[in-house]
Amino acid sequence: MDSCIFCKIANGEIPSNTIYEDDKFRVILDNGPATKGHALVIPKEHYANLFEMPQDLLADAAVVAKKVATNIKEKLSCDGLNLVQNNGETAGQTVMHFHLHIIPRYENDGQHILWNPTSPSAEELVEVKNTIVGA
Repeated sequence: MDSCIFCKIANGEIPSNTIYEDDKFRVILDNGPATKGHALVIPKEHYANLFEMPQDLLADAAVVAKKVATNIKEKLSCDGLNLVQNNGETAGQTVMHFHLHIIPRYENDGQHILWNPTSPSAEELVEVKNTIVGA
């Protein structure tokens, strides 16, 4: 896609701090990192979001994320990490090209990737379940 910045980065048209690359993905350090080592797994082909990604490529993205996350954990000695993938503006997606965040976490890093738990009743949960599975 000619106007997509992540297409240009993934295909080497725009310089990046690449920490991994293969024929399907480029993994770069995020220019606005949440923490030291925050990286993005970006497919070289354009897919706007999770729903457009072919299932096999999505599986490949998970394999790449594990490989890179393992290396980050070993080299940067982080205490844990988050994998975050947003779909749509409401969910926090700012670049409409599928990407998977690998966010190393450090004790007292000040970051919060959390939500406020709600308290649905047992009946509400069953209703939602039935809506999803079609019961």
